[in-house]
Amino acid sequence: MEKKRISLADLDLLKKSFKQSGLHTVCQAAKCPNIGECFKHKTATFMILGDVCSRNCAFCATTHGKPLDIDKGEPLKLANTIRNLGLKYVVITSVTRDDLPDGGAEHFKNTVNVIKKEISDIKIELLVPDFKGDTKSIDIVLSSKPDVFGHNVETVPSLYKFRKWADYNRSLDVLSYAKQKGFITKTGIMLGLGETEPQLLELFKDLKRINCDILTIGQYLKPLKDNAEMVKEYTDEEFEYLKQKALEAGIKNCVSGKYVRSSYFAENTYQFLQNKN
Repeated sequence: MEKKRISLADLDLLKKSFKQSGLHTVCQAAKCPNIGECFKHKTATFMILGDVCSRNCAFCATTHGKPLDIDKGEPLKLANTIRNLGLKYVVITSVTRDDLPDGGAEHFKNTVNVIKKEISDIKIELLVPDFKGDTKSIDIVLSSKPDVFGHNVETVPSLYKFRKWADYNRSLDVLSYAKQKGFITKTGIMLGLGETEPQLLELFKDLKRINCDILTIGQYLKPLKDNAEMVKEYTDEEFEYLKQKALEAGIKNCVSGKYVRSSYFAENTYQFLQNKN
């Protein structure tokens, strides 16, 4: 999958725009390989609740430690930035905030509500943490009626040693709960940490069992020297093969490729489901 280039001047301009507004993007925080392609199309995955995560997953480049105080003005700042960029579809995620009683659920709700109030025809996809499995927090988020509810399982159960304080079945439960409430659900995994094909096929079955609508499959690329090592680099043919296996398992839509991340071409996957229905 060829990466489209963006001029350094344009890239710097967008980065400065985000910095001046006090906003964060997971594109920058997680060192996403698609940053040039997405920024070229004025697309970004916004990260709310600060840029310091309360967890420390071995594969993630996001800063971890003691999180910052919540910026109550962030929802309006985000809405204004989205309007200025002329976006019609946005993805909003966050660091994990285990330090907050509701995991940041109320802030997610407020953010979606403010954006919808300011921009009437916007579509919003959320990529949320697990909220420690607290259904009250999930209900708070769902009350804002996002167009897509996403939560990443990230990898197969045997490799959850790389996901500090996370639990595979809990992540499935989060997705299942949102699906039972009638929402489009989405999850993502990364390859290259040591998973096997039989394990991946079992994961696909699990996602079908909870009726998850969308799956993204991408290559794990070690972001920093202290992160987990990449065990295997998959070929384009292997990504296509696994995509077909996911579809055969009953998942409605799967996007698979080396540089695919959970928010990659998010609007396209949403529209695909709308057209299919």
